[in-house]
Amino acid sequence: MHVRHFTPRLALLAALITLVAGCGNKTSGIGGTAGDASPQTQQANAQVAKELKLDDPQDFEDAKRGFIAKPSGQILAADGSVLKDFAAYDFLAGAAPDTVNPSLWRHAQLNANIGLFKVTDGVYQLRGFDIANMTLIEGKTGWIVVDPLTARETSAAALAFARQHLGAKPVSAVIITHAHADHFGGVLGVVTPQEVAARKLPVVASAGFLEEATSENVMVGTGMARRSFYQFGRDLPRSAKGNVDTGLGKDVAYGSIGIIAPNQLIEQPEQKLQLDGVDFVFYNVPGAECPAELTFSIPALKLYDGAENLSQNMHNLLPVRGAKVRDALRWSNYMDQALEQTKGADIYIGSHNWPVWGNAAIRKLVTMHRDVYKYTHDQTVRLINAGYTPREIADTVKLPKSLSEFFGVRGYYGDIRHNVKAVYQFYIGAYDGNPANLNPLPPQESAKRYLELLGGTDKAVAAAQAAFDKGDYRWTAELLNHAVFGDPASKTARDLLAKTYDQLGYQAEAATWRNSYLTAAQELRNGPPTKGASKAMLMEMLLQTPIERFLEAMAGSLNGPDAEGKHLKINLVLTDLKETYVLWIENAVLHFKRVNHATGAEPDANATLTLTRPIFVKMIAGTAGVKDTLMSDDLKISGSTIDLVRFFGLIDKAPGTFAIVTRQN
Repeated sequence: MHVRHFTPRLALLAALITLVAGCGNKTSGIGGTAGDASPQTQQANAQVAKELKLDDPQDFEDAKRGFIAKPSGQILAADGSVLKDFAAYDFLAGAAPDTVNPSLWRHAQLNANIGLFKVTDGVYQLRGFDIANMTLIEGKTGWIVVDPLTARETSAAALAFARQHLGAKPVSAVIITHAHADHFGGVLGVVTPQEVAARKLPVVASAGFLEEATSENVMVGTGMARRSFYQFGRDLPRSAKGNVDTGLGKDVAYGSIGIIAPNQLIEQPEQKLQLDGVDFVFYNVPGAECPAELTFSIPALKLYDGAENLSQNMHNLLPVRGAKVRDALRWSNYMDQALEQTKGADIYIGSHNWPVWGNAAIRKLVTMHRDVYKYTHDQTVRLINAGYTPREIADTVKLPKSLSEFFGVRGYYGDIRHNVKAVYQFYIGAYDGNPANLNPLPPQESAKRYLELLGGTDKAVAAAQAAFDKGDYRWTAELLNHAVFGDPASKTARDLLAKTYDQLGYQAEAATWRNSYLTAAQELRNGPPTKGASKAMLMEMLLQTPIERFLEAMAGSLNGPDAEGKHLKINLVLTDLKETYVLWIENAVLHFKRVNHATGAEPDANATLTLTRPIFVKMIAGTAGVKDTLMSDDLKISGSTIDLVRFFGLIDKAPGTFAIVTRQN
């Protein structure tokens, strides 16, 4: 390599790293402490305890049933960071403290039953190694693994723990119930692509799985990951004033996420398949909890697996981290079908939480889930047609007593106030029909004008303090949100808003809402995290992702204003894939198309970048080093290097650390 090429290629490397780089480090220390529960919060939580039969023992018996062994210690990432600490939730004992909604405390205690459990002869579950469950079904020659968790590190540890107690049987098949990372991301911890090919192992998933699994994490993965820190309470201390649960299970392992393409697709509404001598009946149920999902029965065991369409809580129709909005009516219809599918079932298992035994109990769980989504749907539609807005509907719709008293559909993960807004959005969008909301001012500009109208920050804070003292925390938060956005220098406003979010979090029954409020409080005291979630942890999955997904994400990262008036065309040649793409900017829009690789790249392009898929993916993920780029014979540039740098310099790099509860810098 000539020395004169060094600087342009180094500049190119910097320009190409357009997605988040760096590990998702937690915020460094807490610059303030969470407050105690106020008298109003204590009273609100005491009322919850009074209204519910929190001492009903059945769930506790089910959650402990079949216990074999509990893991200890920690699971570490390659860099030594802790992905899972099995002692982190040991504080969940005894009666609920004042700082936790007693209903959520009960649910958190149930999810804290972690370890290896025998469900029935030949079926075992590993719970608490990650947010989801890994299920092992005994086949003739080995283990059929269902849902291999989020990360390679946690799934490998879970399988090793099972083998320690059950024997060192090989993996004979893998079933992935749906396209969310906590159910497939750890697959490389239980089996490798080479093993799948050499041993011809079945990998079963539903139609559309691979596309849905990869598209969500590439297109808006940075923004969604940042918001997931709120939903899952990633950076909160595990304590009675912090993270106690996620609703679906304990904390998420932000480790190495991989994927394996399925070789057995479930495409029919009902499809029979034998895996390692075990007869399964699979049900294809897309478009409810996940765009690509399956459930299944094992008739010989009288067992039904509801995947994540059915769990021990009300689910999200629209997660607070963000996702494609879900179809409540379709979800309810799937539960109606599940009533038929579970007629002969004596055991229910799922992708989260604990099992249920007995046909009557299973059918009650299914019925309650059917009706909670149908009620949410129907009542929202009724109020839409009566002219109500999303916020009004959220304050109006209450579950009937027959549903609200059933713990299995209470809002530990989803919340009916958020779910009705999802139904509204599903049918007619987020706009509420009021022209005042067609073109409102941005939050920061609006906040400044509200503060001016109120007579300044001090008066706004004084009014908020009076509301806080009365326990009117929703109004307090609304006032102080204006104060913090309109006057970022006001520490008094930030501190009082943090205290307000403490109280809202302490009262929340939904773990997702609690984690969001308490994370907001922590960031008001401490600032946002210094580093966001890293694409590097997705490397094993990204290497299996179609190149088109990356190019779509690049187009979504083009800085339109900077690209205005620029006309650049680049050839991208991937030698190992024998694929060639042309990328061009026209009308400040990035377009791409695949062209005939044998024919060659377009001759009028400004430049041609020739490289291998692994180098390209490493550049996108921000993990490419000198050996991958400057010193690699697999990366070549022809044409104008300057134009190539200009082209990639128009692709914004998303840091994944953007402010949420304070003004953007």
